[in-house]
Amino acid sequence: MVDASALAAVLFGEPEAEKLAARLGDLDLLAPTLLPHEVGSVALKKLELYPSQRVAIREALGLFTRLGVSQVEVPLAEVVELAERQTLTVYDAAYLWLARALGCELVTLDRTLEAAARG
Repeated sequence: MVDASALAAVLFGEPEAEKLAARLGDLDLLAPTLLPHEVGSVALKKLELYPSQRVAIREALGLFTRLGVSQVEVPLAEVVELAERQTLTVYDAAYLWLARALGCELVTLDRTLEAAARG
């Protein structure tokens, strides 16, 4: 199971990309259905910050569609309750809810989300 922070790091060649790619290579890639929108948001920010890298950023988005991440619908009311209990955003709680529901490891670069997943 992967969240947007980890997947975007791989797609956009962040410093952690190689380590994360090796870690993700052995996992079934699952995520809530919000994942493409979050990856798209990262791409938009990168386009704003690095307009000269437009072609590479668009190519990375093309890679996203070929990764075969299975997207799973999560129950909004339960996710909101989890977000409230764990003091997370609803977005992060969606990943946490799914990881817990499936008993999966959650790969993330978000320290707050990682701490909630371990706790």
